[in-house]
Amino acid sequence: MTRLSVNINKVATLRNARGGNTPNVIQVAMDCEKFGAQGITVHPRPDGRHIRYADVLDLKPVLTTEFNIEGNPNEEFIDLVLSVLPAQVTLVPDAENVLTSNAGWDTVKHLSFLRDVVTTFKAKGIRVSIFVNARPEMVLGAAKTGADRVELYTEPYAALYPQDRMKAVSPFVSAAQVAEECSLGLNAGHDLSLVNLNYFAQLVPGLLEVSIGHALISDALYLGLEETIHRYLEQLKGLETRDS
Repeated sequence: MTRLSVNINKVATLRNARGGNTPNVIQVAMDCEKFGAQGITVHPRPDGRHIRYADVLDLKPVLTTEFNIEGNPNEEFIDLVLSVLPAQVTLVPDAENVLTSNAGWDTVKHLSFLRDVVTTFKAKGIRVSIFVNARPEMVLGAAKTGADRVELYTEPYAALYPQDRMKAVSPFVSAAQVAEECSLGLNAGHDLSLVNLNYFAQLVPGLLEVSIGHALISDALYLGLEETIHRYLEQLKGLETRDS
């Protein structure tokens, strides 16, 4: 079964809009685990507009599932990850002024830099995933860095899905096949939802983990957090995957 990692950034966004500690990000993360999530994802950004570095430090001692920290590996981010030692770090090429992640790494252009970062994290026993577009050459480049996994950027899939779901998923199937040939584990995330998740997970081979935040937290406004997590898990149930 493909694992569900819940991205709790949007919970922090809501908290930060009012100040104080409501909703309590730490409690929500613990509740997500209690309701069945197999991982928690956070993506701290330099401006602290949602998850803050202090949240990351507070989460590590209380989480019982896999902790995944996403972000652009600048010096401050690297220091944070090395102090927390999560199960997984996902390298994302965010510019400081972007609203949300909008592209994967050019793993050919940035091969040397990424290889150095991957080596630093793997030396501490942290699994490393690289956020990439669903292009075979980007997956091949990620393999050359020594990374353990790639995370496919799925916004293009979600955008095209309502018009032509087969055309939408096709590049991701091809990228997944390349990842398998390179012995890379496969994650995916961005704009996956209850509408499009099941089809993606059925067709994309070797899918180990999906990271879902915005859609899941939005659904929870109507369904409640526990019911929402159960519905996402139901979309993934029965799908065989391999470990990396």
